[in-house]
Formats: sequence, structure tokens, C-alpha cells
Amino acid sequence: MDSRKIVLQETGIVAIGELICTGAMVGVFAALGYFAMNVLWGALFGCLVTIANYFFMAVVVSLAADKAQAGDVQQGQKMVRLSSTVRLLAMAVALFVGIKLGANVLALLLPLVFERPILMLAEFFRKKEVA
Repeated sequence: MDSRKIVLQETGIVAIGELICTGAMVGVFAALGYFAMNVLWGALFGCLVTIANYFFMAVVVSLAADKAQAGDVQQGQKMVRLSSTVRLLAMAVALFVGIKLGANVLALLLPLVFERPILMLAEFFRKKEVA
């Protein structure tokens, strides 16, 4: 399968999972009586930051794998390390901006936690290829 299709497919899985988990989180906020617009905007902003972070990570890893396959393993490793640092800084700035704009901090940060369980669940249900 083409690496671009894989990146888009995996990002789609993360995006759908993030939207489901974020919707459930907003529902819990509402059920507990803590719903406000800053919760909704914080949740959506956190969800968007998480999806963008995953997408850019997947793109860079795909490019690094292409470089490694072409024989330039060190360049691929440098790309991944640099990307990790840049994405972490970009996420920190984005979250800081979200907090300064008045988003609910918990609603802003929880979508970042959802990514790992979503990936684990997706891997659990992935069809095993027969060799």
C-alpha cells in the first residue's frame, strides 16, 4: 500500500477515535454539571492538536522510512528526532494559546491522553495478515 494512503488511513482512525472520546468526555462534563462553552472549545482544540500532532508524526516517520530504505538511515533518524522536538514545542505553544484564550484546561489536555488507548484499541482489532 502507498505510504500516503497508510498515513491518511491511520490518521483517520486516530481522528475518529479522538472525536468519539472527546464527545464522550464533553458528555461526562455535561452529566456532571460542568459543561460550558470553554469546555467545548477546549475539547475541540485539544482534539485538533492531537490529530495534527499524530498526522505530522506519521508523515515524518514515513519519509524517514523512505530515507532508510534508500540507505540513508542516519538522515532518517535525524528527521525523526528533529520532528519530535518541533512537534513537542508546537504542541506546547498551541496548548498555551488555548489556555490563554480561556479554554478549560482539563478539557484541553484530556484529548492528548486519548491517543494511546485509541492506537492500542485499533491495533487490537486490526486484521492479522496471513504470511
